[in-house]
Amino acid sequence: MKSQELKLLIILFGQLLAIMDIFIINVSIPSIQRDIHVSNGDMQLIIASYLIGFASFLITGGKLGDVYGRKKIFIIGLVVFMLSSIICGLSSNSWVLIISRFVQGISSALMSPQVLSMIQMLYPAHEERTKAMGWYGVTIGLGTIAGQFLGGYFSSLHIMHEAWRLIFFINIPICLLAIVLGLKILEESKTTGTAKFNVSGVVILVLGLFCFTYALTSSEQGQFDGKSIFLVLSSIALLFYFIKNQRNRAKKNQSYLIDFTLFTYKNFNLGILAVSFFFIMLDSYFYILSVFFQEGLKINPLDSGEIIVFQGLGFILASVFSTKLIVRFGKKILIIGLLLIISVLIVQAYLFTEGVSWVLLYALLFIHGVGVGSIIPSLANIALAGIPKDLIGNASGVYITFQQIAAIIGIIMIGSVFYYFLGEKPLVANYQKAFEMAISSNIVCLFAVIIIIAKVPDHILPGKNKYD
Repeated sequence: MKSQELKLLIILFGQLLAIMDIFIINVSIPSIQRDIHVSNGDMQLIIASYLIGFASFLITGGKLGDVYGRKKIFIIGLVVFMLSSIICGLSSNSWVLIISRFVQGISSALMSPQVLSMIQMLYPAHEERTKAMGWYGVTIGLGTIAGQFLGGYFSSLHIMHEAWRLIFFINIPICLLAIVLGLKILEESKTTGTAKFNVSGVVILVLGLFCFTYALTSSEQGQFDGKSIFLVLSSIALLFYFIKNQRNRAKKNQSYLIDFTLFTYKNFNLGILAVSFFFIMLDSYFYILSVFFQEGLKINPLDSGEIIVFQGLGFILASVFSTKLIVRFGKKILIIGLLLIISVLIVQAYLFTEGVSWVLLYALLFIHGVGVGSIIPSLANIALAGIPKDLIGNASGVYITFQQIAAIIGIIMIGSVFYYFLGEKPLVANYQKAFEMAISSNIVCLFAVIIIIAKVPDHILPGKNKYD
């Protein structure tokens, strides 16, 4: 294996862990609740705490890599992820699990921006970077599938008492392998200069993002009350102050956390907008699909998970093969992929009814996965193309932060549309109507992505003809 490919494999271990542990706990919920006596409210916090820690520290993680070294922060992230996974697996009560899951999220936020940054550093040429981003997409697909599969598999084992603890212990050998190889093979890279780390900026930003994501994840569970409104308003005030503070520090040549010159790059702004609309669609789709399958079509959880695996298979396949097409035809492939997703959503809205054929479910989810897999890797490529090396970690952190927050917003906004049309005492017809209206909202988001992609300059994702 070439040195460059081995380095890519090592850093993708970090992305695999970050994605896998978002999903791995979901199927294990009943087992965890039974064994350590966790209430429904605490279980929701266990799930949400990882996402809150992840989203709140992504920008900080990216900046840490820029200032102190991307390899160093990546390895630290792996070590903290492994230690927090061990504590998760040994947890004897809900609060230990909530706190250790929060720390897991923070460690994922240390790793993920370094993954995107190091891919940009390893593959500066457009064609090679596009292929590498295809493997980045494959990793996301594998993490999604592995998380759901391993969560169900370990929770159903009878070889040990409380077998669900293995969903956290499985991270240990992966982390150890990545740490050992990373220390030996990865090369260090960081921003040149002696800029200090802006600690006060971190505190303000993390508090602002924490308030916002905590309020959103609470409202996702139907708890949007006075406390949530207060947290959102506090978050807006903190983030507004953060922006003003960072601009003033930049003018005075003091250290800062976000370099706002990032937003002078047209492709970065378009990439941020595109990934936001796309993830508003994508995560809300999975959330609503799970509810619709189990409550509307009365498909049991195990079979629902099996159906969604076909989506992941399509995602992985497209992540590999679409990169060759993008290198040849440029952004036209993204627009075709988006139109494919829109088409399959329309078909799903009309054909996903009681008694629907299992073959049809598998086929339509697989095609949906093909569409999604052809899009996600290139959205990061659009946002980060041409960003200077000294800004790449910062840009990666901002990009993934928008992605994660958009995902939560999508679940809340489009989930609210779904539940509005569902009503209080829903029948099968109500589920069908609610699903159709939610899918319509998803399609609006996808058309917004098409408009944004059309505005991306041709040199950002050039086809082969651009080099002729």
